[in-house]
Amino acid sequence: MRLRPVKHASDTIEKHPERITLIDREETIALDDVFSTLQPLVLEIGAGKGQFCHALASLRPDLNVLAVEKFDSVIIRALEKQLDDPRSNLHLVRTDAEKLVDCLKPHSVQTIYLNFSDPWPKARHEKRRLTHPRFLAMYRTLLKPGGTLEFKTDNRGLFEYSLKTLFESGLELSDVSLDLHADAPEDNIMTEFEARYGEDGPIYTLIATFKEENA
Repeated sequence: MRLRPVKHASDTIEKHPERITLIDREETIALDDVFSTLQPLVLEIGAGKGQFCHALASLRPDLNVLAVEKFDSVIIRALEKQLDDPRSNLHLVRTDAEKLVDCLKPHSVQTIYLNFSDPWPKARHEKRRLTHPRFLAMYRTLLKPGGTLEFKTDNRGLFEYSLKTLFESGLELSDVSLDLHADAPEDNIMTEFEARYGEDGPIYTLIATFKEENA
């Protein structure tokens, strides 16, 4: 994915540690204490420009929302939303997804959201897909018993791949949809990408839970 640099993005991000935490590859920072209120924690990996996480935090003040994105030029837009309309139950993290297992307590997350993740279609990039078994093993460590993984994509190939890896990794699937907008669930929160391109083709979604004996 080729991104355009955003002028002064890094400077703005560094000025607001109360809203966003930066974690480099060589660092480990505890993320469990970034919220002042103790309540269930949910995690969005690949938050993009922040429309989903900000809306979720607004609609669900009873949840603490941790939103992770690796690129300054993208997460700066999520930070701008937070600065314009602050939500005390939303905190942003700029880091690689694989750092999370070192920065969060095991079995501390209620729900993990994967919204329109990069499909990495080439076979040599399979390990980068966020539903690759190495990431699923991390989610199993992070999720509470009975916690859920909620996945949304417009890429048929990634969806089919994910069905296979989720099943093989011991997850039970529910609420599978091959056309989310046709099913029209009332609780659907759109990302920027979905709002802009969602009418171009079907949106595939599912909810997955690790089987109790494998949690």
